[in-house]
Amino acid sequence: IVNMISYVLVAFVAISLVVSSIMIGVITYISVLERKKEIGILRSIGASKGDIGRVFNAETIIVGFTAGLIGVGVTALCCIPANIIIYSLFDVVDVASLPWQAAAILVGISVLLTFLAGLIPSSAASRKDPVEALRSE
Repeated sequence: IVNMISYVLVAFVAISLVVSSIMIGVITYISVLERKKEIGILRSIGASKGDIGRVFNAETIIVGFTAGLIGVGVTALCCIPANIIIYSLFDVVDVASLPWQAAAILVGISVLLTFLAGLIPSSAASRKDPVEALRSE
């Protein structure tokens, strides 16, 4: 029974990771569309296509790192009251814990997923024509 519940929870987590990655890609693409003039200005003053792509990749990596830290922090903070409640009800010590290795891996996964989700929008931003981008607004 515990294995089946674990499989169901893993399935829910996998679905939520796919949906959140898609949403990060959509939000990054909207950011590219809204910042068309900025991309045009950067390209007109000499920024290469790779520079533009790196700007948006850096933004998605920062978002992933911040989101991972927030998620790990909230999880670590939620372990404290969970342990207190379980100890008061069942006299079991430290049921909920988040090892630092797992926390580091989770932050790394968060960064990786947001980076992968931002690759398509960042490549779309780097392909923008500077003249057309400056003419857009």
